[in-house]
Amino acid sequence: MKTLTLLRHAKSGWDDPALRDYDRSLNAKGKRAARMVGEHLRAQERTFDHVVASPALRVVETLEGVESGYGRTLGPVWDRRIYLASAVTLLDMVHEMPAATERLLLVGHNPGLEDLALWLVPKSDDPLRATLEAKYPTASVAELTFEGEWSALTPGSARLTRFTRPRDLDPSLGPDED
Repeated sequence: MKTLTLLRHAKSGWDDPALRDYDRSLNAKGKRAARMVGEHLRAQERTFDHVVASPALRVVETLEGVESGYGRTLGPVWDRRIYLASAVTLLDMVHEMPAATERLLLVGHNPGLEDLALWLVPKSDDPLRATLEAKYPTASVAELTFEGEWSALTPGSARLTRFTRPRDLDPSLGPDED
């Protein structure tokens, strides 16, 4: 069974209107959430064979915070295609994963990550899917599992096994307008 984990970058700031979107950094809440998500992944004993991430500054800083809480380096492959990618582009990237990879962590942006998760997980009355469908906040982690090879992953063929929002770990980290 393969596991695809989708991590949306943590909360970033909009303080400098002259700054390119690509260069926005995390705000204080985002830094705290990223570290807490890392601690949660460590406590859940989550491991990853391969990590692919957007090189946008807010994703880089999110992974720094996650690694701090996780207690180990994740060693991401930085891939610019993830920056503001559509669900179709993200799925194409997942299809490229080596067959030996069992647990993939993809770190990027909305709406692509949310659209990908909702596309891969069939519609149902499952409360976990309903939570995901309602909102995919910053620093949230969705874990999907499926049988088969990465190249064969298709819409509706995955199962949502976990969806964790920062506010689930610490109520002071949500809700907000992200």
